[in-house]
Amino acid sequence: MIEYKGKKIPKIDMHTHIMPEHMPDFKARFGYGDFIMLDHHKPGAAWMMQGGNRFRQIYENCWSGKAIIEDREKFGIDVSVICTIPVLFSYWAEPKDGLEVAKFLNDDISKTVEQNPKDFIALGTAPMQDTNLAIKEMERCIKELGMPGLQIGSHIQDKNLSDPELFPFFEAAADLGAAIFVHPWDMMGMDRMRRYWLPWLVGMPAEVSLAICSVIFGGILERLPNLKLCFAHAGGSFPQTIGRIEHGFNVRPDLVAIDNHINPKEYIGKFWLDSITHDADTLRNVLNIFGSEKVCLGSDYPFPLGELHPGKMIEEEMTELDTAVVEQIYYKTTCDWLGIDIKDYV
Repeated sequence: MIEYKGKKIPKIDMHTHIMPEHMPDFKARFGYGDFIMLDHHKPGAAWMMQGGNRFRQIYENCWSGKAIIEDREKFGIDVSVICTIPVLFSYWAEPKDGLEVAKFLNDDISKTVEQNPKDFIALGTAPMQDTNLAIKEMERCIKELGMPGLQIGSHIQDKNLSDPELFPFFEAAADLGAAIFVHPWDMMGMDRMRRYWLPWLVGMPAEVSLAICSVIFGGILERLPNLKLCFAHAGGSFPQTIGRIEHGFNVRPDLVAIDNHINPKEYIGKFWLDSITHDADTLRNVLNIFGSEKVCLGSDYPFPLGELHPGKMIEEEMTELDTAVVEQIYYKTTCDWLGIDIKDYV
């Protein structure tokens, strides 16, 4: 909890990643695939290994709930919404194998919550490559593991989120009241963006905008007005290009408005975003477009491209914000999206 203009305000970080400390050898078990494993090469550190290659070095705060709590105390974070690392989605796997991976990840993250029920809220994962299996695992996460929702990727292999095969999943999520967090992964144009970390700098914002445009133009939000979607990284490039998106809808409806004839701006306020912009003016623009009622504090912890001190930019560079607006961003919007009561945690 922090003090802002004389008032104590709880902070929920709704975008924190975590993974199991030890991963099974799924490649040996299934007989194929570059499933992630961990090489704990020194105390408190491990290499994420993908197909025998080093993918990323991670540290104890990527698998230890205790380490996360110790870290976040420096920033006044009271509750962390934890979800898996997108590279673990494994949407490319055979559906039954993807289900086994998802169950392992969900059971592990559920244990973290059980051990720290006031500190963590978990979002599950599901084998989105098979809609029926994904729905069943989502139901298990919510009904048996007590999770408020799931995290999914910005696309499912070669399918955008508007693909008709995915609609039953969103329909089931709406019926369950599940909160769905859409996170970029497996970025487009990887072959042309190997240098300069461009997949993360350019590809990720584009992936999020692609996901938002897909659910708008595909009519997902029109058909399922109660669907609770939240998009990572402050909506990526979508807020900065909404004028161009609307203009395209207006001048070439024959190409854009083929599945949904509603102006895309009509859907602003009907989905959520996290707050990760790394720039105060950009966040001001996001708040101006979407309102604080649709912007949740997020960090992308523990990765370096995330907000390393969640809320610091707001507290030091955006002091013009009213206390009510900061309260909304810091916890009220996340509570609304997840359907939780802050009194159950702080």
